Amino acid sequence: MEQLILYFTQAGFTGAEAAQIAGCFTFRKIPKGDFFIEEGKISRHLGFVEQGFLQYFVIVEGEEKTTYSVGHGNFVASLVSFLKQVPSKESIRALVDTSLWLIDKNTLKKIQKDIPAFAHFYIELLEWQICCIDESRLDSLLLNAAERYKKMLDKEPSLIQQIPLQYLASILGVTPRHLSRIRNSIR
Repeated sequence: MEQLILYFTQAGFTGAEAAQIAGCFTFRKIPKGDFFIEEGKISRHLGFVEQGFLQYFVIVEGEEKTTYSVGHGNFVASLVSFLKQVPSKESIRALVDTSLWLIDKNTLKKIQKDIPAFAHFYIELLEWQICCIDESRLDSLLLNAAERYKKMLDKEPSLIQQIPLQYLASILGVTPRHLSRIRNSIR
């Protein structure tokens, strides 16, 4: 919980506010390969990733397509499902053993009433998530696979070593064989 309290303190909350907010979260471990949310189920929680890495994906014509990924120090949710409480159109899976702090929607609303500054923080968090999703979407359209791989190397070099090749290839939108060629050309 210390990392969660530190996160909220660094976001501008007092120590007491950060502890109060963090106290509303519950801890959960997700083993590698298990799901945070599966397609067709309602995303009931917003999660803070203390440690680990998660892959958002959809199945298109029997093939898994990665749509987004998130690592430690970030929040995770199937946003449309969580915000509207409708079945998720995507699945979110842990690619490595992952530790999360979870909060349900009702508790999240209560904190916003109890700590007005949290409502402002939550809006900024949603805006930031939208920007991250937009950047990822644009990267997939504007950068080639090698450029996306280099960007990932710069942003999350340790994760590249932890994520199995087939998932890393899916995140980059290439086959594992193509990813091997990209890796060899960059070395």
